[in-house]
Amino acid sequence: MALQKTTTTSQGFIATDAYHRVEGVTLASKTSINFRVRAYKEPGCEAFSDAGFACVYDISDANPFAQAYQFLKSLSEFADAVDC
Repeated sequence: MALQKTTTTSQGFIATDAYHRVEGVTLASKTSINFRVRAYKEPGCEAFSDAGFACVYDISDANPFAQAYQFLKSLSEFADAVDC
């Protein structure tokens, strides 16, 4: 699973339909997870962006990766992202 959306890098490069993947999910506690989101021009390329996030985790809900993607979609920065 990943998210696809157009992204502008800090250098001003526009990556149309960039591939954003959740990586490095860790349980911070019984109720929270930490994870990285890395952006790629396309799968298999080197990441051009790397950001850390944290969110609430519900052990009785979907797996941690699914919960991380669900959290990202709730953010304005990923509101227009589509599953890929």
